[in-house]
Amino acid sequence: MEMMQNVAAPAGGTLQGKIALITGGSRGIGRAIALRYAREGAAVVVHYNRNTEAAQSLEREITDNGGQAFLASADLATLRGVETLFESLDAVLRKHCGTDQFDILVNNAAIAPRTALEDTTEAIFDEVFAVNVKAPFFIVQQALPRLREGGRIINVSSVVTRIGYPAEAPYSMTKGALNTLTLLLAKQLGPRGVTVNSLSPGVIDTDMNAQMLSAPAARQYCETIAALGRIGTPEDVADAAAFLASPDSRWVTGQCLDVSGGSFIG
Repeated sequence: MEMMQNVAAPAGGTLQGKIALITGGSRGIGRAIALRYAREGAAVVVHYNRNTEAAQSLEREITDNGGQAFLASADLATLRGVETLFESLDAVLRKHCGTDQFDILVNNAAIAPRTALEDTTEAIFDEVFAVNVKAPFFIVQQALPRLREGGRIINVSSVVTRIGYPAEAPYSMTKGALNTLTLLLAKQLGPRGVTVNSLSPGVIDTDMNAQMLSAPAARQYCETIAALGRIGTPEDVADAAAFLASPDSRWVTGQCLDVSGGSFIG
């Protein structure tokens, strides 16, 4: 059996010897988090849905640089998809790491249709809540017996939870629900030494925002709403996620860390 400690990984990282599961990890913020965690020495299990090429490219990039990366595919729009994810996770970890336990869960997978209240159909509403709320809830449920004492749960929320953004009504509601989940889990899991926090990115230069940012006027507006005067990068969020996963965040739990560059602060 190929044990985790026998696979080359960067020495001295803050996540050396840890195992992380990142949902929606093949692109955008999830990809940047996977790369950062791998640089810090963690073995990363990258969940993806349909984009096999992107997932395999990320896996190669990590392993080519001496890190550990494994893939797990599942459609998180259904409860069966969540079960599939953990069946794949268990198989991968037992094969490569000799365990089904892990240390860090990043709930990053989400969909964000630009639809106002008036234009939202029941089908759109149900799908957004299935992927953005139901899936993280049941992923955590499945993760709890596998998550080691002193572990970390990081939920990727959004700045839309503190501003009114009618253009993405159902999406905004789902991120508010995710923040509530963060609070209750922090209380529940505190006795196990598990910290639970959320990240609230602002406008980040990812595929999800590509269409909007392709318009010069929209891009300029998104730069001006941030106190730091630019659009965020996936790496900006990944660095914050690295802090929340590290020993340095041991006394931080139940919090929502704003990583929006000071967007909409006055």
